[in-house]
Amino acid sequence: MSDKAKIIAEMLEMQKKFIAYEQENGIDMKDYYASQEGHVLHNYVEKYNELAAELNAMAHSEKGSTRFF
Repeated sequence: MSDKAKIIAEMLEMQKKFIAYEQENGIDMKDYYASQEGHVLHNYVEKYNELAAELNAMAHSEKGSTRFF
């Protein structure tokens, strides 16, 4: 499995877990953005964004394009 496929698989697994948690418990924005260590959503946003940025960088690298921010 390529690195890109591994990242996508990890992101999909994170999404599945998030959806299952949300359906069972609902989501409090405090837990989503600033949950305590040990909480299912602890660092969820940061980790997901990190993976998304890494995937984005890989895609740009493959196509030889650059990102402008």
